[in-house]
Amino acid sequence: MAVVVPAYCNLVACDSRGRQFDFRLETCSSLRVLEFTHIGDLTSEEVDRMRAVYQPLAESVRDLVDATIRTEVDADEVAAAKAEIDALTARLRARQIDGAFGVRYTTAGDRMAWGNPVVGIRNPIAPPLVIKRDEAGGAFTDFVMGAPYEGPPGHVHGGMSALVLDHVLGEAASDGLTPRFTGTITMRYLRTTKLGRLHAEARIDRTEGVKTYVVGHLADEDGITVEAEGVFITPRWARN
Repeated sequence: MAVVVPAYCNLVACDSRGRQFDFRLETCSSLRVLEFTHIGDLTSEEVDRMRAVYQPLAESVRDLVDATIRTEVDADEVAAAKAEIDALTARLRARQIDGAFGVRYTTAGDRMAWGNPVVGIRNPIAPPLVIKRDEAGGAFTDFVMGAPYEGPPGHVHGGMSALVLDHVLGEAASDGLTPRFTGTITMRYLRTTKLGRLHAEARIDRTEGVKTYVVGHLADEDGITVEAEGVFITPRWARN
């Protein structure tokens, strides 16, 4: 069953034959902001087996991206590698989904945002981050950013810092239960962030109605490099 949740609108479910079942919440813009795909009664063990298949592939491609940036082999080697990569790409395209991965979930409650560019284990452009929570409900993560994320020489691109903090602040705002989407986010770049091992964290500062105010920061081995403040909005379809 595929479940599509547009912003402020109807909840539409489709069974495996494409028949639609319409659960009307309220009328809205046609912009689709979330897409959930129910993949059935898979157990957590089966999800783990899927993870064991696809995560190593993404890790290998992630290494390939890094190697592509830094290689200095000769032209013949580059041409030979390209031919092999093209052949492997064709093999993987022999069977694939249409469009993006979305967010997949099982009847047991496993949530699989595996295509996400920040945390997605199947997305080679993701570091990927593993988000954890502290006893107070804040979100934090320790991760590594290398050559693919470089802006100033030897340092993280400022846009990548913003991507990470937007996600981590959003995780803190959503508290693992209620979805909340970025309304505004403000970054203060205190200094450049070194490539390498990094830390990011965020916590809810206060909540006022449908608005949740979150603060957080990014840090390298020498301390905080970027501070962030965000306002996250509970969408209408998720409000009580």
